[in-house]
Amino acid sequence: MGPHRRYSIHRRKLGPLRTERDRHQPPEVAFARLTTPRHVRYRGNLSQMKAFITGVAGFVGSTLARRLLSSGHEVVGIDALTDYYDPSIKRTNLGTLASDKFSFFEADINSVDLSDLLEGVDFIFHQAGQPGVRSSWGDEFSIYTSANILATQRLLEAAKKRGAIKRFVYASSSSVYGNAESYPTRESDRPQPVSPYGVSKLAAEHLVTLYGTNFGLPTVSLRYFTVYGPGQRPDMAFTRFVKAARTGESIPLYGTGEQIRDFTYVDDVVEANILAATEESTPGSVFNVAGGSNVSMLEVIDLIESISGRPLQIDRLPAVAGDVFRTGGSTDKIRTELGWSARVSLEDGLRNHYEWAQRTFS
Repeated sequence: MGPHRRYSIHRRKLGPLRTERDRHQPPEVAFARLTTPRHVRYRGNLSQMKAFITGVAGFVGSTLARRLLSSGHEVVGIDALTDYYDPSIKRTNLGTLASDKFSFFEADINSVDLSDLLEGVDFIFHQAGQPGVRSSWGDEFSIYTSANILATQRLLEAAKKRGAIKRFVYASSSSVYGNAESYPTRESDRPQPVSPYGVSKLAAEHLVTLYGTNFGLPTVSLRYFTVYGPGQRPDMAFTRFVKAARTGESIPLYGTGEQIRDFTYVDDVVEANILAATEESTPGSVFNVAGGSNVSMLEVIDLIESISGRPLQIDRLPAVAGDVFRTGGSTDKIRTELGWSARVSLEDGLRNHYEWAQRTFS
């Protein structure tokens, strides 16, 4: 295990979950309510909670950590800093988390002593995993079984033994649906993944649900629909597109470009995580987290060209095995039960993404 830092925390007994009266308050206030005695709530003397974030150096993990740290909470993060993409990008993300309330462990979930890391933790946000549909075929599938399935099972066991976890939030994926039975796809629709990556995410999600229904571990799975925004992984389409708009390099476009995707802005995904942790739900619950955009890749390219004022040079390539033609998630369930809905439009989110590209790429 690599070098790490430890910090002490003053713990308080947790209060009740948010009530209907509080549903419209900012989620960060909800975290304060969870860890603050009633007689001092909303009086400027809010105690902190302690969160454990896996994959904390990644795109969503680091964005979530920044949100929690900015609200005064303590964060323990773990990341193996694998080379699926340039680890220097992950180290840059870690650099934005500098705080005396942040502890980082460079380690593999499958080998580290999790009982030690979970000491005093109230909430687990399991964002870690091996990404990528295209690379999940062939010999590399063993990486996916280890990072996505075995690591999740090991963390669930550690959380069960810990016995005081208030919520275990798992980052699942819309890839579990494959070519879905209907659109917008509901959580009750039959999952039928068409890639080994999707299979690994569904297997891990099933484990998360099983530990909720069998052992009462308060688990929630969030099925992310294509997350984008500043800091998105360099191999993802939107970052490639906005980088190309900035630098003039060409971009690969797989298939016809008529594939339809439901894109979700990263800040909306972070809020979904916070609400999943703070709102009451049945152990083992599953929710879609979808932005509701439902546009084709060609329409995305047109929008980026409009935002940047520059044409994109496109290299057309054959469709890739495991890529679905369409995604689109119903958010009725998460809106009704957790009070979540996407707030950032695709145009506004892409504009933020492009502005980040202007600062990032020369």
